[in-house]
Amino acid sequence: MECNYQCGRSVVSLKRKSPEDENRVLFNTFSLDDLNEDLFERILSWLPTSTFFRLSSVCKRWKSVADSASFKLACSHIPSRDPWFLMVAPNLNQSVIFDSAEGAWKRLNHPPLLQEESNQNCMPVAASGGLICHRKLSGNFIVSNPVTGSCTELPPLHAPQHQPLNAIVMSTACKDQLSFKIVLVFGELPNLLFKVYDSRSGCWDDEIALRRKTEDSSMEHDSTDDNVVYFLSKAGIVVASNMQRSPSKQYSSVITNKDGQDIVYFLSSSGKVVACNLTCKCFSEYPRLLPVFSEYSIDVVECNGEMLVVLLSEFLETATLRVWKYDEANRGWHQIAAMPAADSHEWYGKKADINCVGAGNQILICLNSPDLCTYILCDLETNKWLELPKCCINGELIDFMSAFSFEPRIEVSV
Repeated sequence: MECNYQCGRSVVSLKRKSPEDENRVLFNTFSLDDLNEDLFERILSWLPTSTFFRLSSVCKRWKSVADSASFKLACSHIPSRDPWFLMVAPNLNQSVIFDSAEGAWKRLNHPPLLQEESNQNCMPVAASGGLICHRKLSGNFIVSNPVTGSCTELPPLHAPQHQPLNAIVMSTACKDQLSFKIVLVFGELPNLLFKVYDSRSGCWDDEIALRRKTEDSSMEHDSTDDNVVYFLSKAGIVVASNMQRSPSKQYSSVITNKDGQDIVYFLSSSGKVVACNLTCKCFSEYPRLLPVFSEYSIDVVECNGEMLVVLLSEFLETATLRVWKYDEANRGWHQIAAMPAADSHEWYGKKADINCVGAGNQILICLNSPDLCTYILCDLETNKWLELPKCCINGELIDFMSAFSFEPRIEVSV
């Protein structure tokens, strides 16, 4: 004979049960409502960021959690999140992102400050952690969290006069994600200098000159005429001119930290990679991957703290898309990944241009030409190359020029 009685929602039985029965009863009677607030928030903080927008529609308790400061603190303890990619397109009045965790496109409202008429032409130029840096037509900067809409305009920049801007990079403090730096590199080789904005001080530092690294021998092996400026056109052709590259690639640059030293990498007007060591206040040029007059498109990315180069080139009547890493010890490039030839061949003769961004082990590659617009996600660990689905908004197909990667974090504010 079995005697049962109920106490609240739990069923207690006097009959001896097997361990399997006990586990089944525990599972059937367990509820998240039984958890204390601290543990409840810590569990929810591990959910994908996209689910946070739906928390408020579950119940009153979940809505209060989504708005609580302690929940945001719990979220800040999550070491990393799957990246989102902010897509860049002309005349786009909203933020379109690709969620790598869900493999889907999403739309976000522009932060209020970016919706003001004077800021509508701001262009994303850098990203780090959960933040995006935008550059105004005036040359000043706005930093925002695209997930929450938190936004702030930085103090006016007093840029060096008559000095071209080569690189814009952003870095966030790994410990708290609340402080950030923006680094600008100005000048023409070999006369380079940089300025830094630090959110902790809230101001721009004075510019600092960079000297050429003494053991840099790149110029000895470079037969390029220094009086001619070469650049990559939007069609992917190397052109001799004094014109600038397309706006989406104009400031292609990344920052890494090696042995406590901050190093900024950017593409020079001739297609070389320039490495600026901010700690030692010096720079060097890496050798070219291809001759100057070869037909190619190139971009620099940062993956897991290392600078890599993505190169789309045409050779022997086919197109190849490869990823390269520079070997400091041997002073040479070596290939670490390549798209299967059968997949990259379709771009032969298309004059495609690439704009790339790294995120962990992944690289998002935007390929653009008059006849082609596609987006490829490369996994460096598995060497898998995945073409993303097309993005449609209100039934209209949207073409993007480039992208910036960031971690979707609701706890980061500026």
